[in-house]
Amino acid sequence: MKVSVIIPTLNAAGCILPLLERLRSQTVSAEILIIDSSSDDGTTALLHKEEGITVLSIPRSSFDHGGTRDMALRRSSGDFVLFLTQDALPVSNDYIEKLLAPFENSSVAAVCGRQAAYPQHPESERLTREFNYPGVSRVWSRDDIPRYGVKAYFFSDVCSAYRRSAYEAVGGFDRPLATNEDMLMASKLIHAGYSLAYCAEAAVYHSHAFTLRQDYTRSALSARVMEQYKDRLPGADSDAEGFRMVFFVLGRLLKKLRLGQCFSFGIHVVARFLGSRKGKKQGKTPQ
Repeated sequence: MKVSVIIPTLNAAGCILPLLERLRSQTVSAEILIIDSSSDDGTTALLHKEEGITVLSIPRSSFDHGGTRDMALRRSSGDFVLFLTQDALPVSNDYIEKLLAPFENSSVAAVCGRQAAYPQHPESERLTREFNYPGVSRVWSRDDIPRYGVKAYFFSDVCSAYRRSAYEAVGGFDRPLATNEDMLMASKLIHAGYSLAYCAEAAVYHSHAFTLRQDYTRSALSARVMEQYKDRLPGADSDAEGFRMVFFVLGRLLKKLRLGQCFSFGIHVVARFLGSRKGKKQGKTPQ
């Protein structure tokens, strides 16, 4: 069994070396392919000093979330292809081993792992990930869409793995694509009759401290793409799931009397909500 790990990078000089070190210490060895979008912070110079990895460079203007990942996958050789983002760090040295375990079920086409917040980020980030990435693993199929709703398509290439044969059978990622390539791939696979898996035992650290503008912009972009592709996501009500997440986080913060964090989180929720409304409106207009 061959395994490949693909990491898209852009100005990753501050985080890529610890990630490579953690990957090299894994219990399962893997081909490592990095596709860099013309970083200008010395990332490529660092990478070219590292042994045992393949580095591809592309113009920054040519990057897109679907097409770039597809190109990298087709340059890799693994029977199972893993994706990581540059700011994700596997929690343990058996991350790859655990992420691959659900593929023992031959119907499983793709697996995503659990995300935990970095300790330095706000508690709201930890609680958001606790809500979105619980401690219980699951496998689901097309028959489970009525039960899970938008969660049936909830999948993240922050830390994911694909069975190459299934990926190629459904035509790969949509491309070009501004974001949400993972959700649309989940939709392709599940509607083609494959199963998807969430592996809580395979965890990475991954979280952010976004500004209000960043939250607004990201939410607008995601909502626009989901609106444009809504016919591919039947049964997905992202608003309802979003409200459940907000109530979960605020409830936990209030219970601990973290009033300042409640206010800060609430302001960011407003920014995301406004961005989402804007994105949905844009998505209804032919691009």
